[in-house]
Amino acid sequence: MTTTQSTTERAAVTVVGLGPMGLALAEALLAQGHPLTVWNRTAAKADALVAKGAHRAASVADAVLASPLTITCLNDYDTMYQVFAGAEEALRGRALINLNSGTPTEAHAADEWATRTGFDYLDGAIMVPPPLVGTPGAVFLYSGPEGVFTTHRPTLASLGDPRFLGADPGRAVLYNTALLDLMYTSINGFLHAAALVGSAGVPAATFADLAVNWFLPTVVDATLLAQAEELDRSNYPGDLGSLEMNRTALEHITRTSVEQGVHVDLPRLAQQIAEQAIAEGHGDKNYFAVFEVLKKARAGA
Repeated sequence: MTTTQSTTERAAVTVVGLGPMGLALAEALLAQGHPLTVWNRTAAKADALVAKGAHRAASVADAVLASPLTITCLNDYDTMYQVFAGAEEALRGRALINLNSGTPTEAHAADEWATRTGFDYLDGAIMVPPPLVGTPGAVFLYSGPEGVFTTHRPTLASLGDPRFLGADPGRAVLYNTALLDLMYTSINGFLHAAALVGSAGVPAATFADLAVNWFLPTVVDATLLAQAEELDRSNYPGDLGSLEMNRTALEHITRTSVEQGVHVDLPRLAQQIAEQAIAEGHGDKNYFAVFEVLKKARAGA
């Protein structure tokens, strides 16, 4: 994070929307000495910030006019349009950074709205929970015009580590969705594995020591890093283990789940995807060949 600017050099910022994440953003900006204006539909949510020196605007338009940059984190894109419907004239010639979640299509539509209205726009994503906002390890993703990102980067660095992903306005929200996909899939994998050993009376904490502290970083993480570049080349050498061999392991997981009386859908789905990849001619390749199945929409979906 940038920490060398003096308080008098800090750029003025407006935060619109003071849910838990919006409050965290505002607190971090105040802590870094930014002159801060805030607005929220429930005005009382700004009381603690006002007590610390923030200015409470009477309207969204007044809030936008108070700063060259407005940061918003609302429930979704539709809420953003509703909130800023009366402030489009105020936005002209200024910058808006949107940190709510959604889809790439929605991000592109927001970028088009900004172009029609006449203001700079960056789409973004917050990759940490509210308590970590403002810390060096907090990663924020941004996409859109690089010049807009460069102009406001010192301010964005007050929130955490700003990562620019390119000019495509939908890239940040796509990364966000992909990382959340990884998070939920990983958590579900651990939960299912804990349920398996738990069926034999093994505490989850005991299992976690081996699974999380050793197996994931030593085996899974290392394998993913080693194979990532090969995915882009569709190169899946099976000399150290074929997909056919891995199907057997997946079948064992499915059968064990049935025997132990735990939920079977997750391993069964993994087995089915592997079997589809084998049916498509990838049986002699390594397990990562299932990527060829996952890259395509499921037939009939």
